[in-house]
Amino acid sequence: MLDTTPPSLDAPTLTALTTVLAPLGRLEHAEQLTGGMFATTYRATLADGTQVVVKTAPTATDRLLTYELDLLRTEALVYDLAVDRPDLLMPRVLLTDLTRNVLPSDVVVVTHLDGTPLVDLGELDEGTTRTVERDLGAFMARLHTVHGTRFGYPNEATGLHAATWPEAFGAMAGALLDDAAAWGTELPAARVRAALHRHAAALAEVRTPVLVHTDLWAGNLFVEPATGELVGVIDTERAVWGDPLLELAGADQMGRGPVPAALLDGYTSAGGSFALGTPAGDARLWLYRMYMSLVLTVEIAPRGYTGDWLVGHRAAAWANLHAALDALD
Repeated sequence: MLDTTPPSLDAPTLTALTTVLAPLGRLEHAEQLTGGMFATTYRATLADGTQVVVKTAPTATDRLLTYELDLLRTEALVYDLAVDRPDLLMPRVLLTDLTRNVLPSDVVVVTHLDGTPLVDLGELDEGTTRTVERDLGAFMARLHTVHGTRFGYPNEATGLHAATWPEAFGAMAGALLDDAAAWGTELPAARVRAALHRHAAALAEVRTPVLVHTDLWAGNLFVEPATGELVGVIDTERAVWGDPLLELAGADQMGRGPVPAALLDGYTSAGGSFALGTPAGDARLWLYRMYMSLVLTVEIAPRGYTGDWLVGHRAAAWANLHAALDALD
């Protein structure tokens, strides 16, 4: 008898999960996990006690932004790239179902990570905060040793990739402006395009496409609660082949101040080197902060966000967008 609480899952979902997981074993228990705002994720326990994580993409594909097309396939790709790199701390892909026959979307099943999501630990003391930041910086440096053959989003469906970073990043930002227009979201599009044009030479200094997670916020980091040591990283579906500096904007998508010193120290100690402190590097960081603010603003309409938090969220993203554009002017 399947134990499905809490929360309970409907019969069609249970049947689909049972079918998807059959190659791994018999499903005993399943529950939907909360916290994500894009995919739907389940924790499943098999008959032998093994826990796995099942992730499914949204089924309303008409409400996806351009860069979100076939996004879950990028997650599986990145995890496979990390399979021989235990230092990248990622789950292992156990199976994928990209047929969309069992469930009406792509499905990726991965191993269950140990540790506790950093977001669940609440306010940290100074020592633990420094440990987290230093470990995160070191992780970024290790991740950025993985190189690609072209720039942009890995998933072919987006079309957002190119031989050079200015071309790819320009296409990525342009797609967000097009998505905004399609959803009736007002943006300072002319200023965005002018900033891209003005700083094209800074973007052109990036000549090697490295693997950038782009979403290293506290919900995607698993830590050892007692020490803050980073032990796991998840949710790589938004990964990009691009500039290492993009990672800093992705890890602090509402930030516009200095990068934490402990994070930079961790990055340097693991052999990495950001281009911060140079005119081109600083301009690129502002471009990437602009980009993240665009994402946060444009996704509101297609996601159908509601709630008391939304007014403040929209205002903060809008303010950060204009702060970045002002800096780029």
